[in-house]
Amino acid sequence: MRRVLILGSTGSIGTQAIDIATSHPDRFRVVGLSAGSNVEMLAGQARELGLDESATALGAEGASELIRRLEPDVVLNAITGSVGLGPTLEALDSGAVLALANKESLIVGGELVTSRAAEGQIVPVDSEHSALAQALMAGRPAEVARLIVTASGGPFRGKSAEELHAVSPRDALAHPTWKMGRVITTNSATLVNKGLEVIEAHLLFGIGFDQIEVSVHPQSIVHSLVEFIDGSTIAQCSPPDMRLPIALALEWPRRVPGAVAGLDWSAAHTWSFEPLDDEVFPAVSMAKQAGAQGATFPAVFNAANEQAVDAFHEGHLSFPGITEVIAQVLGEHQPEEMTLEGVYQAEGWARTRADEVIAARRS
Repeated sequence: MRRVLILGSTGSIGTQAIDIATSHPDRFRVVGLSAGSNVEMLAGQARELGLDESATALGAEGASELIRRLEPDVVLNAITGSVGLGPTLEALDSGAVLALANKESLIVGGELVTSRAAEGQIVPVDSEHSALAQALMAGRPAEVARLIVTASGGPFRGKSAEELHAVSPRDALAHPTWKMGRVITTNSATLVNKGLEVIEAHLLFGIGFDQIEVSVHPQSIVHSLVEFIDGSTIAQCSPPDMRLPIALALEWPRRVPGAVAGLDWSAAHTWSFEPLDDEVFPAVSMAKQAGAQGATFPAVFNAANEQAVDAFHEGHLSFPGITEVIAQVLGEHQPEEMTLEGVYQAEGWARTRADEVIAARRS
């Protein structure tokens, strides 16, 4: 039985992880929970799991303290945002398996994170990276030709650059497949999220950016693919249900029976794949460039985007303005030293500079 600590327990990933753990008491025991600010919900979850106050905490510092004190076998980091970097490093230093849903900590931390991780210690929770991890089992690392990360295309698939100027925050939150929070749903609409996932794939699997591609797959059934050097392509397919990658990450590399219902192969299916329009959606190519530059550029990409997303939802920035602000801030960045302090300094600069750029565009 694996002792599981869930960070970000009140969010979508955290609540589903609790459901999985309680549905399989022979496999998992939740030993602790942390949340950002939802004290009432956290307390309710603790009561249902039979945990006392000493097994719960608020904030990133509280989450790190739980890791040190509870010594779990698995830490599910589902904290939102780069504030999850500290707990990610703490989990790796503890020797626990890190089930990583907090992609920002890996992206902004870069080599700070990868250098501390033992082989196989980080298990991805994102559906795309879980799919890649599963497909990569079909061959040796030297046999991998390409990683193909799929994208639904978001609510604006097929629109022109001119049409995007008129879209509203409400339009951006109307994702065709997944139900997520405001920031990640908007990131899916701009394809910033897919750019972040490309950086994450590079860091998780050690594959060069020139070997990672994005394909638009509106049905969200094929979660990603791996092409091998002999021309064979292995795809991971399942219904768009996050319980599968969560369960797999908690029990990796073993599978949890009945995690989700499988596809209905007695029914007809039509799956389509389209090339990404980099001119209309430049976020992926921008993310690849930031990832290739390394150092604190990915942290700046992420931080500038978060400020721009907030400005868009507050009515201070157009939808295309999100990626335009990111591009300007990235172009002005002078990289910091890759330390925890350097990453946070770069993020702080990026947020301030993004706010200045947004204010200048309004005047």
